[in-house]
Amino acid sequence: MRITLVRNATLIVEIGGKRILVDPMLDDIGARPAIEGTQNPVANPTTPLPFPAEEVVRDLDAIVITHRHRDHLDTKAEELLPRSVPVFCQPEDESALRELGLEARSVEDAISWEGIDISRTPAQHGTGRIAELLAPVSGFVLDELYIAGDTVWYEGVEETIRRYEPGVAVVNAGGAEFLEGGLIVMGADDVREVVARVPTVIAVHMEAINHCFLEREALAAAVPGVVIPRDGETVEV
Repeated sequence: MRITLVRNATLIVEIGGKRILVDPMLDDIGARPAIEGTQNPVANPTTPLPFPAEEVVRDLDAIVITHRHRDHLDTKAEELLPRSVPVFCQPEDESALRELGLEARSVEDAISWEGIDISRTPAQHGTGRIAELLAPVSGFVLDELYIAGDTVWYEGVEETIRRYEPGVAVVNAGGAEFLEGGLIVMGADDVREVVARVPTVIAVHMEAINHCFLEREALAAAVPGVVIPRDGETVEV
């Protein structure tokens, strides 16, 4: 298995002989305004792509979109994504993705595609009222790979790990937050819980959006053993 971090939560996963794009954020640096209600009011994305967007969408066999927030599916991605490959998504997003001309296929629970088992898993994008406002979000398991999606550590993530026993987990670990309400994706303590339960943990969704405050260096110091790729870097598992 090869996992390439493009930027933020955008991944190219090579598994089972297939090339799968996850959560494409392909806009140019500074193309979108800062997320409202947050500190650090700078334009998003805050970093450039490591290679051209057209290269990211080349030779794909499938796409996975965990949810439709703009840092997981943005304007340029909507324009460039191929219309001839399946786009696996949560049921709530299928209609909107089909309106874009994409071959959306919702995953209610689990499906098998081209020899790869794909399961949709629960996620909680923060806590309390914030989580309700940001819902729905999902994670996905592709064979032994758990893509947690935009979630904090909570019982749903713990149960997913217990149920699927993944060999690899990708966690969104930028420590994103609004001015109030606490973390809306994983911070160092959340990642530590995953590392204690999964053999290989890869942390992404860092240093690319204005309200993500946990940096790579700080996470590496706080949680030994976590794999933290740079943009454009490939991890082989």
